Amino acid sequence: MSRIVAIVGRPNVGKSRLFNRLARKRISIVHDQPGVTRDVISAEIADGRYTLLDTGGIGYQGIDTPAALTKASEAQVDFAISTAGLILFVIDGLGGLTSLDERIAQRLRKSKRPVRLVVNKADFDDDKVDLAGAYRLGFGEPLRVSAEHGRGETELRTAIIEVLGAAPVVEEVPAGTKTAADPLCICFIGRPNVGKSSLSNRLLQSDRLIVSDMPGTTRDSIELPFTFKGRDNKQYPFRLIDTAGIKAATKLASPVEYFSRLRSLDAIKNTDVVFLVLDAMEGVTQQDKAIAGEAIKEGKPIVIVVNKWDLVQQAFKKQGGFAPYKDERDYRSKYEYALFERLFFTPGSPVIFVSAMSGFEIDRMLNAAVKLNRTLDKKLQTGRLNQVLGHLAERTPPAAIAGRRFRVYYATQTSTRPFRIKLFCNREEKLTEQYRRYLEAGLVKEFDLAGCPVFFDLVGKPAREDGKSGRDPRGKTRRGLVQDD
Repeated sequence: MSRIVAIVGRPNVGKSRLFNRLARKRISIVHDQPGVTRDVISAEIADGRYTLLDTGGIGYQGIDTPAALTKASEAQVDFAISTAGLILFVIDGLGGLTSLDERIAQRLRKSKRPVRLVVNKADFDDDKVDLAGAYRLGFGEPLRVSAEHGRGETELRTAIIEVLGAAPVVEEVPAGTKTAADPLCICFIGRPNVGKSSLSNRLLQSDRLIVSDMPGTTRDSIELPFTFKGRDNKQYPFRLIDTAGIKAATKLASPVEYFSRLRSLDAIKNTDVVFLVLDAMEGVTQQDKAIAGEAIKEGKPIVIVVNKWDLVQQAFKKQGGFAPYKDERDYRSKYEYALFERLFFTPGSPVIFVSAMSGFEIDRMLNAAVKLNRTLDKKLQTGRLNQVLGHLAERTPPAAIAGRRFRVYYATQTSTRPFRIKLFCNREEKLTEQYRRYLEAGLVKEFDLAGCPVFFDLVGKPAREDGKSGRDPRGKTRRGLVQDD
């Protein structure tokens, strides 16, 4: 039997709140506004070893949602029902049974899948719960729960395992341990409507996610597994996170958009490699720059993906071409130059021009992620590290601040994922942001760390000990890598 549990029901009966309760995490966005969930959201439930799916409300016809999106959301529900080993049919215990509940019940009976009826919002007083209507649906003894307060949670978890059977035994791995078999987690981030869900569907080779020209179609962050055959002919497991478009905080028009933004920013923290998706026809905006900054702040390696390249190709095929550019190569060159003018703080990130519609260069995008993931574990030899920093300092000495220059005595790598370098120096405050970026860019180039941020942890000397020479961490008196005036 499939170890997939799908939560279904009409809008606003508490499906997403119940999903978060069983997942023990705030994954799905919960709001009183019906129709918030559109795509199917999934979570792995560790204590029962099954996959839990949250679905959009069946039968929702809100004025804020076009008919095409409603139809697409219903198709996602059909997908969840068809793959489920158990369906949790959720109804509102306080609102009473509706004709839509009865139509959904009929639909579930036709699916011939095991169904457990869950009466939600049974917070305290059973007298207020419409149990008679629940029994009339014909799914046996209803499970009375309160997704908000946790009532009935234990009984619901037990009922799920009774249907699915005992969890399969797997070898335990210590928490935090990453093995070669672990999937590489990638995340698409970017502004609304740049094609993140279209790229996800291209990778999954299915219409698993809802795609629409309407900005803000995706609201939750959605995790999906897939495999990819790399250049070395090996199969690589991936876990894909498709996120909602990240709007500027000042442009959020509703609580739903606010929580969508939070979910997207949280997704960045939980990923191995970030794909920053840009629009090939629009160039880099201020919001793109802000989104890239969020990834750098979390220490994540970045692949810059310029999507909708098919539109550029079409523009050059038209009579008269695509003025003022000579050809695709000229456009690409100027786009990339302008890109790094705006995203100057990204650490030599690879730039890949792709098309989700045609599949152009999609494999290159994933190969870049595989390479970056390997790079993240690189060890920087201490002797070579100090040599490179000394060379960089000689080539371009730091500016003098109050008559003194920043000076490094010794450097050593302290961690990977992200790269952290401990610099023993004269004064932390003398390292300017501009010179820090210069040192980072130099290390990225010399050690082939393109796309990977490098962080410096500075250890300065007390003011009374700062002089022309100093004692380094190994107890030897030596001149600094960067000399004072």
